[in-house]
Amino acid sequence: MTTTVFRRTFIGLAAAAAFSIAGASIASAAALVVGAYPSNPPFEYKNSSGSFEGFEVDVVTEVAKRLGMTVEISDLGFQALFAATASKRIDVAISSITITKERLGSQSFTQAYYDADMGIASRKEAKLSAPEDLKGKVVGVLAGSTGDKWAKDNKEKYGISDIKSYNAQQDMLMDLSAGRSDAAVSDVPGMQYAFLKMKDLVVKVPIKTGEQYGLMMTKDHPLLLKANDALTEMKKDGSLAAIHKKWFGSDPASNSASAVEQPMPKP
Repeated sequence: MTTTVFRRTFIGLAAAAAFSIAGASIASAAALVVGAYPSNPPFEYKNSSGSFEGFEVDVVTEVAKRLGMTVEISDLGFQALFAATASKRIDVAISSITITKERLGSQSFTQAYYDADMGIASRKEAKLSAPEDLKGKVVGVLAGSTGDKWAKDNKEKYGISDIKSYNAQQDMLMDLSAGRSDAAVSDVPGMQYAFLKMKDLVVKVPIKTGEQYGLMMTKDHPLLLKANDALTEMKKDGSLAAIHKKWFGSDPASNSASAVEQPMPKP
């Protein structure tokens, strides 16, 4: 074998070895195993091809990326998510899961990244800037929802003339758009998502409930602090705000959990 041929052979083998090592590295990249309820738009849902999409899907995918990991998302029922993290079948659960003291007894949560408040919506041109402006108005609510309870509890206080109950949010909002009601009280996330298409409607008044969503993880998961730090970085560099705008059509409030670092939840 000549020196030139030997050199070419050596270079070829070296390149092949390098490619093989790189491929093995990619193939062996650790996966963050995530569980999600598949029918919870805009937080997570399955598209026509059967892949998961949504606000929290983008959030957890970006967190995993910053940890140098890939993401594997499993389709689970909502209640099954808690058993899956507790048994370590999955690392993380997403599905607009509220951080509570009770849940912190058996699970761990990252800092909150979303404030799950209710709100009062109306047509854009309506003069509505406070609950007091509901006096003499017809208010739509989803039957059995927290919005339903709020409207009934405050009907006399704010002088609401009538409460219209609906079984589907779409029906409630269609009536609002058509002027068959004056306002609607419901969870802000779902309404904001609907208003990406129903552009004549807007959330006018927030109703603070104090509920917040975080990534739920196996109790004392070894990646908990790193995932929490990744969320902090995402808030500081604006990437979480960009994800918020993509799915809700607006920037997060400057003092919200989607914009400002939150304390780590403690049991």
